[in-house]
Amino acid sequence: MTQPSLYPLLMQPSLHVKVWGGRRLETVLGKTLPSAEPYGEAWEVHDTATVANGDLAGQTLGALVTRYDKDLLGVRNDPALGFPLLVKFLDAADWLSVQVHPNDQQAQQYDGEPRGKTEAWYVLAAEGERKLVYGMQPGTSRTDMADAIRENRLEPLLNYVTVGVGDTLFNSPGTVHALGPGLLIYEIQQSSDLTYRLYDWGRMGLDGKPRAMHIDKGTAVAITDSAPTVLRHTDEPNRLLVDCPYFTTTLTAISGTSAPIPTGGVFHLLTVIDGALTVDDGRMNVEIGRGQSAVIPAALTTYTLHGMGKVLTSYQP
Repeated sequence: MTQPSLYPLLMQPSLHVKVWGGRRLETVLGKTLPSAEPYGEAWEVHDTATVANGDLAGQTLGALVTRYDKDLLGVRNDPALGFPLLVKFLDAADWLSVQVHPNDQQAQQYDGEPRGKTEAWYVLAAEGERKLVYGMQPGTSRTDMADAIRENRLEPLLNYVTVGVGDTLFNSPGTVHALGPGLLIYEIQQSSDLTYRLYDWGRMGLDGKPRAMHIDKGTAVAITDSAPTVLRHTDEPNRLLVDCPYFTTTLTAISGTSAPIPTGGVFHLLTVIDGALTVDDGRMNVEIGRGQSAVIPAALTTYTLHGMGKVLTSYQP
């Protein structure tokens, strides 16, 4: 049997219940939530997300990685490690735990995992106090930090910032961070779930028990001598948001038809955050609505976008 050719893949995300989650994945982004539980994450592009269109509909992205290898991933990735990036939406109705992630070397050292977790946030909606944790108060020692966690008094040592729609935050490994209530976020990250939880505001998990803390690993990797800065929103419709060794993320406003966009032999991840756009690779048109994501396989050389909307595009540099 002939293998179907690759095309722009509209993704159906996997949805995750979280103790801090809410309902805006449905009310704002239009996703159907299967139960009344608090949903905090939609994993838009991940091995567990499924294709929603065309001949490959119903198959997981992870299965397609194995099947299509470098035609999907490009030449720099090992298909045995799965899809290398993860795009998700986060809906925080309550504080997320205070956490920190390791870099690649630390992930291998402490957990035997091939990837650390570099990530970035783009603020889609911000209500209430609009606060989040972004780093530690400069000058905090790792000993001070560990003692404060064990004595349940970490909060004064955290660096808090107020954010608005359109702000971007780059969470390099070692950045202590936590989303606050009222924030709806687009996240792009290395595909890793390695999280060292440092503090959970005295809260119980959905099972009624305290969630595990990772004080030794977390304090070992945490950056405590400086706090990061927020890339604030501007009115510029097309701009570079993040450029790091693992991903580049841009914001683009489309009104009409774009010029042909070359893939450069790497996959592109498109997430529409306003309006609706149609992606055309010359053979197939795929409509992407607000809150939906699509994968442009590396083997496709160019594509164009049509319509009225704003799109976040992430790809490997």
